[in-house]
Amino acid sequence: MTRLRPIGALLALCLPAACSSVPASEAEAQATAGPAANRHPASGLPVVPLTIVSQGRTHRLRVEVAQSAAEQARGLMFRTAMGPDEGMIFPMQPARQASFWMKNTVIPLDLVFIDAQGRIESIAANAVPYSLAPIASRGSVGAVLEINGGRAAQLGLASGDRVAWSLAPGRSAP
Repeated sequence: MTRLRPIGALLALCLPAACSSVPASEAEAQATAGPAANRHPASGLPVVPLTIVSQGRTHRLRVEVAQSAAEQARGLMFRTAMGPDEGMIFPMQPARQASFWMKNTVIPLDLVFIDAQGRIESIAANAVPYSLAPIASRGSVGAVLEINGGRAAQLGLASGDRVAWSLAPGRSAP
């Protein structure tokens, strides 16, 4: 779905996005059992817990982590479904302005731009599948979270909400 594009003088990585072809219940079952419990069955990427604190409520998601340039370039492209509490996180170190597009992305997505302090910087809601129009953060971000289109509104997410996810056992970000 997303590919980062240069913004002004900043150069960005290529990032895509789309969604999981595994039903949420099956992905959830696979994510909680066996030696590959922390890998997504469609992408093979690590799956980690992510929490968002919004309006005094804590929302718990399980997200794939697209760490490398190649993983970020592929993102969620070509995937046709994703569970309501699933997504993909694109960590960015160092923090920078991010720009995505929906090339080869089958389903609509909400792009949640997260600043380096772990707060929602902005949300691009219901990005149009297959669109090549750039979708940019307002400023420098430390990560971008992709979730199903409309999900951010369903959860009541807003700028300033706190986001945290685990990178590995015993480690969290940001």
